[in-house]
Amino acid sequence: MKFIKSLVLAFIILIVTTSIVSAQEKTQNTDNTKTITVKVKGINCSMDLKMISANVEKLKGVSSCKSGKMGTTSSFVVTFNPLLVTEKEINKAIENTGSCENPEEKSYKVKQ
Repeated sequence: MKFIKSLVLAFIILIVTTSIVSAQEKTQNTDNTKTITVKVKGINCSMDLKMISANVEKLKGVSSCKSGKMGTTSSFVVTFNPLLVTEKEINKAIENTGSCENPEEKSYKVKQ
């Protein structure tokens, strides 16, 4: 009888420990995100905003890229995991996006 109680107690401790470790891993994964605002010059139409957002969201580690209003300088709010992608890579993806009028033209500039 003591053996069965010890076995059940060991099993309960194992389950609780596994649950705690799993919860810590989930917390760590959500803590690795960072949100930045990137200001971009050279955007001429609303389709440009969509193309830039879509291009940035293709990067591994970027969870979202939301554009603001179009103007002389447009803003993008980018949420990403800095362990998987850098701000420099995000800026490069923006600047390498072709415009909707001329896809070969790289007219966007990230404002530093």
